[in-house]
Amino acid sequence: MLSWSTSVRDYCERTGPGLWAEPANVLSSLAFLLTAIMAFRRWRRAGGDDVASLGLIVVVAAVGLGSSAFHALATLGAAVLDVGPIAAFICGYLLLALHRFLRLSASIAVGLLLAFVVLSTLLQRLLPTDLLNGSIGYMPAIGGMGLVAALALWRARILSTRDAPGPAAVARVGEPERAQKIGWLLLETSAVFATSLVLRSIDFAVCKTVPIGTHFLWHLLNAWVLYLLMCGAIDWHRHEQSYRRRARSDLGGIAPGSRD
Repeated sequence: MLSWSTSVRDYCERTGPGLWAEPANVLSSLAFLLTAIMAFRRWRRAGGDDVASLGLIVVVAAVGLGSSAFHALATLGAAVLDVGPIAAFICGYLLLALHRFLRLSASIAVGLLLAFVVLSTLLQRLLPTDLLNGSIGYMPAIGGMGLVAALALWRARILSTRDAPGPAAVARVGEPERAQKIGWLLLETSAVFATSLVLRSIDFAVCKTVPIGTHFLWHLLNAWVLYLLMCGAIDWHRHEQSYRRRARSDLGGIAPGSRD
């Protein structure tokens, strides 16, 4: 009977029990903690007032801790610590992207997130769990990232053709530039993510030639992916606040207590 303490061997590097049976996978998991630290420093330099991004930074740190625990313990219980924060980050970032980058209302963004969760769950139930060494579960994430990127670039093009002067446009000053920048960033990040998925998928296939497997490279590239995503969210907020202050100053209506 399976229990939380049931041992699992999901990756090439592990050939037996023990806390140090996956040294490369454990050590490479620390890259997520480094990502959280770097993102936090960027968040503080950006003003330290972006609550949504701060929450995602905490989740990134949890990804690192959960991944380290799973690759050290290799049990079903530790697997929850591994996949839980990853799922939380995917859902949290998608919600932020829909609301912040695409300017969808909170209700619509939540509705689309729920649809994404349902479709992702159905996909994993309909397809074999071991397909692509379990990487099939990440396909909706890369698809969602690519779709948001395309919509952001389309939105940038539409906004660049519009003229909306006056106080009502203050909140959207610099919007085309921000939308275009985040669109290209998400496309580039999708390419890195796709590469990392390939490395995750071939882990067992290369065992005979690469005894430690390729899963540790998935960690390193994925840490880079998360950092790029966090940079996009943090920089968007910083630029938006900067444009708002500049626009209000030009309109002669700087809000009381605001400072450059």
